[in-house]
Amino acid sequence: MTGLRILLVEDDLLIGQLVGEMLEEMGHEISAIVTTEAAAIDAAAEYSPDLMIVDARLGDGSGITAVETILTTGFIPHIFVSGNIAKVRQARPDAILLEKPFREAELAIAIARAMPRDPTRIIS
Repeated sequence: MTGLRILLVEDDLLIGQLVGEMLEEMGHEISAIVTTEAAAIDAAAEYSPDLMIVDARLGDGSGITAVETILTTGFIPHIFVSGNIAKVRQARPDAILLEKPFREAELAIAIARAMPRDPTRIIS
């Protein structure tokens, strides 16, 4: 998979930076790391990311609500991360979820699941 422009929404900036480093090592570009619902909405509009990785619970707002607002202007693939994915599953049963803490391999699988399939790709 080619490198993606990723928006990280994580209320703990240190965790956001660590995940950002992991993603960069995987060949992706971090558009921004934001910590609030309002900042997530603004950053999605400003950067038009290929993918959003969003903490479901933010100290200031909700990652779920941020994504719902962002999606009103067009679809952006997204992954919710949470220490309690059962609560997120109740709110968004169709969501791609990643439970904290996670490893790089689990993150890579979630990214692959979140990204739309390329119908022009030929598998031989």
